[in-house]
Amino acid sequence: MTSSVGARTPPPALTRAIGRWGYTAAIINSVIGSSVFAMPAVLARLVGEWSPVAVILAGGAVAVVVLCFAEVGSRFDGTGGPYLYTREAFGAGPAFLVGWLHIWSRLFSGAAVLNVFTSYLGQLLPVVATPAGRGITMTAAVALVTALNVRGVRQTSWAVNAFTVAKLLPLLLLVAAGASGVSRGVFESQAVAAPAWTDAILLLVFAYGGFESGVVAAGEVRDPRRDTAFALVVGIATIAGVYALVQVVVCGTVPHVGAIDTPVARALDALVPHGAVVGSVGAILSTYGWLTGFALMTPRVLFSMAERRELPGALAHVHARFRTPHIAIIVNSIVALGFALWSTFTDAATLAAIARLLIYALTCASLVALRRRDAAPAASFVVPGGPVLALGGMLFCGWLLATRTASQLEMLAAILVTGAALRAVAHWTRGAATA
Repeated sequence: MTSSVGARTPPPALTRAIGRWGYTAAIINSVIGSSVFAMPAVLARLVGEWSPVAVILAGGAVAVVVLCFAEVGSRFDGTGGPYLYTREAFGAGPAFLVGWLHIWSRLFSGAAVLNVFTSYLGQLLPVVATPAGRGITMTAAVALVTALNVRGVRQTSWAVNAFTVAKLLPLLLLVAAGASGVSRGVFESQAVAAPAWTDAILLLVFAYGGFESGVVAAGEVRDPRRDTAFALVVGIATIAGVYALVQVVVCGTVPHVGAIDTPVARALDALVPHGAVVGSVGAILSTYGWLTGFALMTPRVLFSMAERRELPGALAHVHARFRTPHIAIIVNSIVALGFALWSTFTDAATLAAIARLLIYALTCASLVALRRRDAAPAASFVVPGGPVLALGGMLFCGWLLATRTASQLEMLAAILVTGAALRAVAHWTRGAATA
């Protein structure tokens, strides 16, 4: 008989319950959120009738980055996504910066989503559209999702699942009802004097972004080394199709749509009975559902990095009663709310996209580094001409960063410096505690 004295119980492992199609759906759900309800008007303001072309061009450029993610991701079966890839390729320092930028891209995304939420809710309740109503509504929405998440995951998971389908129904209705009514004359009404292509492409990086969050959960996928590439490629193709169709229908049915804050609701209002209500309710449910998931997942990244002593230890505190990382949840909500009150959708989306560019560039670089080292395990999905594509992805990210304003780059630099300082404080505190 084998003695059990001194035996250690192994730590619990994540359950690998997500299949190939479930993984693909998770990628799509991570990307299609608020932007599709606001982007048609923003793109029309920037590039006019050429906006569907911008959607396709940006989709092609992002697809290059996605293919790099697909190859690199096919080497790993653990949780972490780009943080894990960068840690393996370049070490702990660059990996921390990727994790830190991931947090900030989500915070800025949360601010953008809050702006879309209040815009569409204001269509149904005009008082929300006033400056005071906007601030009160944003604060109340954040307070509710924060309280829900502090009380526990069980109270939150049902809400995330319930909101998932809401974002697709009004979009499918829009495309089905409006495809036959697209007018060349309405398209021509969208013309702008000086198209702002770089701004449009950058905002589409925000719209196509989020897949990097979807792959973080690879540790709960049944066969992530085989399924990551499939989920990413099928997911980005589906997303590009949805975005292009929505852009064509909105710009082809709503004259001068660039002047409208709620383009999907306006387009549906012209196509089906009570369309404005249907579009607004769909957008409200979609954005609030995204916020619920945001308040659930992003604090766990803060919590995890604090547990590894890469951020101050207070963020790793667990509530004695509810067993949730309550401090991380509250800090996450306060920062996102602050940026939402200060910014517009376009401002917040732009900053989120800028933060993502460095994550994408480092993941593309990871493909080259891991191939050069012939790192194990081998990639189960190999992109033809991978290093060339990776270089193209890095150049694309570098080009967009080079077009940014000085104030935007200063914001990025401040985020990086703050992260490095917090990491240094966390390491110093750990050293002092063990001395």
